[in-house]
Order: sequence, then C-alpha cells, then structure tokens
Amino acid sequence: MRRKLILISCLAILATSAVAQSSGHYDYTKEFIWGINKNTNGGLIGGFVMKFSSALSETQFRTIGFELMNVKHPKEHRRNSAAGNPFIYGKSNYLYAIRAQYGRDFILFKKAPQQGVQINASIAAGPTLGIVAPYYVKVGDSRTAVPFGYDPKTVGPGKTPVLYSYQSITGTGHLFQGLGESKIKPGLNLKASLTFEMGAFKSNVTGFEIGSLIEAYAGEVELMPVEDNKSVYLSAFITLFYGHRK
Repeated sequence: MRRKLILISCLAILATSAVAQSSGHYDYTKEFIWGINKNTNGGLIGGFVMKFSSALSETQFRTIGFELMNVKHPKEHRRNSAAGNPFIYGKSNYLYAIRAQYGRDFILFKKAPQQGVQINASIAAGPTLGIVAPYYVKVGDSRTAVPFGYDPKTVGPGKTPVLYSYQSITGTGHLFQGLGESKIKPGLNLKASLTFEMGAFKSNVTGFEIGSLIEAYAGEVELMPVEDNKSVYLSAFITLFYGHRK
C-alpha cells in the first residue's frame, strides 16, 4: 500500500510539471466534495467522505469534513464454512467510525482554469464517534445467529472458556444484525494529506487524496478477543473524490 501511494504521488507531481500553464487562474471561494476511501485499516472500500471548504485567503481554505469508516483488525481474514458461506473467524465486533474534522487546506500549486493539476496540503482534526456492534454467526444447524464469542458449553466453574470452533460455524447473521446492541466508544482523530485536483471544467473538480490518519479511542476496542486489540489506530489512505466549486 505504501509503495502504491508513493508511486501515485510521484506520477502526479511529474504530471504537474509537464502541464503548460495558461495566463490567469480560476479563483473560487467555496468547494464541496465527496468520495470513496481505501485505507490500510479497511476492506476493499474503507468508507465514504465529504468535505466543505470556504476561502480564508487566495491560498488558504477553512474545511469541515465528515467520514464514515469500517475499521478492521489486521488479522481479520474471510473464510468459507463447510456450507460455502463466507465468515470471519475470531471476529467479535464491528467498529464503525463516524468522524467530524475541522482543518485547513493550503494551495501549493494552483491549476489553470481548464487544465493542469492543483496540489493542496491538508490537515484536519476532530472527534470520532466509534460504534462497536457485535458480530453475529450461525452455529451448527441453528438458523438463528448468535454473537461470536465463547461457546456456552465451555463456560462454567472449572471449565476453560474456548471460542466457537471453526468447524461449527455455518454462516453469518443478516446485514446490520446487532447494530441495535451497539456500544459507543468516543475518540479523537488527526489527518494530514496531499490532494491532487484535476478536471476539465471550472466549476467541477475530480481527483484523489493521499495521506495518513491517527485515531485514538477512550480505551481498548475489542475486535477479536484472542488477538491483541488496541485503542490507537494508524492508517494510510487514498480517497477518490468528485465535487463542485464556485
């Protein structure tokens, strides 16, 4: 992932230097973008983002952003049961991160009205609302899903608790099952990134953002009970976005 981010950065910088500059720039005072995020703590799609920007000066913007992410444990691996149903063995909880961010965008290289690449440096921070929801699985011949955890048959005086066995799991619960049993985990997040904006039209913007984010919760978040869990998460990310400005 890190090599890909470095390669993308180098290509974008080379593209910027190769584009001829026209006379004059397109000035704007407001911008709204939304996009899809891929990060090292997420799956194929890590989550979704949106950001509002307003000008403070010619090269500086105030930003307000919101993100919705699914945070995964690094040892999560999808498997198939004997019945052919996919599940993640050892996972006990989902972690959904709802982030609010306030920050600044600084224009490093400004694009011409209808050509070129604009490069911004961004920094933002804010609160995180962590939603910890139980992960449901189906065990044996039961059609009813239960939270993944220790097998009730092994819990009791003189017994050593063990997790449901891999062979006993036949599938997972339905979408969003357990969301009503969620617990709230507050936290804070800090993000630093570079944004590469492109687009052939003055009022529209497309591009990508690469950077890193650190997030700290008030206490350890259990995602897999028999693995090391933590309260601080560090990730690298890339976001593909689209938006408009005026």
